[in-house]
Amino acid sequence: MSLKQESTSVQQSRFNMIEQQIRPWDVLDGAVLGLLAKVPREAFVPKQYVGLAFADLEIPLGDGQVMLAPKMEGRILQSLEIKKTDKVLEIGTGSGYLTALLAMQAKHVDSVELNAKISKQAAKNIAAQGIENVNLVVADGIQGLPANAPYDVIVFTGSIPLLNTQVERQLAVGGRMFVVVGEAPVMEATLITRISADNFKIDVLFETCLPAIVNAPQAEKFEF
Repeated sequence: MSLKQESTSVQQSRFNMIEQQIRPWDVLDGAVLGLLAKVPREAFVPKQYVGLAFADLEIPLGDGQVMLAPKMEGRILQSLEIKKTDKVLEIGTGSGYLTALLAMQAKHVDSVELNAKISKQAAKNIAAQGIENVNLVVADGIQGLPANAPYDVIVFTGSIPLLNTQVERQLAVGGRMFVVVGEAPVMEATLITRISADNFKIDVLFETCLPAIVNAPQAEKFEF
């Protein structure tokens, strides 16, 4: 296969991903769809899974972590309505693909990843795209990054059983946080907006299921 043919094949696969997976999942924001068409998802996928780069599934990254499905990444971006002036905190860097998408929309992104090996690979993936407005931190991000707060946008890339009020208080007034809350089989994709110093608006966007963030606080179990 020639490079030109290969390029055309990849372009077609990316187009199909957007039109057959992402758009039908109510991702209709033109800026978001354009971004998903522009940033090469295949460059962030582990080499052994490149053939699945545009598939409607979560791709393993090792150590029990996964790369989110394309339609989930699209819904996250659309729900947050990121502006060029926004400062973003991402909890769970993963492959760095969502990090790159966030960075293309925002002023700056801090992304926290507990797994040093995964963070190192993400750094390579992001640098290869020439993206420079990202700060990668190797740490346990379950409590956010209070030293760098406040943030206009906070994104959890894995689920948590219970809402974490400590992290939502790292939002600036007017800031938005996307997080999937609950336990399998029923979890809710939730958008939290800080209305004022003490008031938060909570909107449940849709039901879904995501692997839990490492070290997420567990809900109490009652035994009878």
